[in-house]
Amino acid sequence: MAQPKSRRETAPPDDRIAEQLRKLRAERGWSLERLSAACGVSRSMLSQIERDQANPTLAVALRIAAAFGLTIGEFVGDTRKRSSAIEVIRADDPAHHYRNDADCRIRTLSPLHLEKDVEFYEVQLAAGGALRSQPHFRGTREFLTVERGKVRVISGEDVSELGPGDSANYPADVSHAIENAGRREAVVFLVVRYA
Repeated sequence: MAQPKSRRETAPPDDRIAEQLRKLRAERGWSLERLSAACGVSRSMLSQIERDQANPTLAVALRIAAAFGLTIGEFVGDTRKRSSAIEVIRADDPAHHYRNDADCRIRTLSPLHLEKDVEFYEVQLAAGGALRSQPHFRGTREFLTVERGKVRVISGEDVSELGPGDSANYPADVSHAIENAGRREAVVFLVVRYA
């Protein structure tokens, strides 16, 4: 979630993001090295995004947007007109799917156009599946509620098992994981709060 992911863990490339990145760099006269230093994303990853060979995770997009002084919505070009005060995120909207493989499916339930300190996800784990994460920024915590199935939460050296309706919160600035501890699919809701 808040760490770089492999190509298979991201959504398909979006040429709007590639185009926006090229345009912003050109407007400011920034090299890839300068942008890399400003946002903390590797030059090679920025190059892949710009060449439309990779799509950034939400965390990477937030870093790039911040380097340019933009909100995430301004960066990804979310220019849809809103017909009312109610903003809907459809279940099948591919822009909100950040990982979808045999073990794990992650869908953000947070609006992409908001610059925020909190992210909200639905995570589906196949039997035997796991979501393993490297440490996030210092002070980050995760809040998890189990909707269906049984999961094992690992945060550093601490381990706890949870069932339907159980909730836990734990430090996410250490290596951490959510593992399916049952024989069927598990579904959890996850909130990531950055300090």
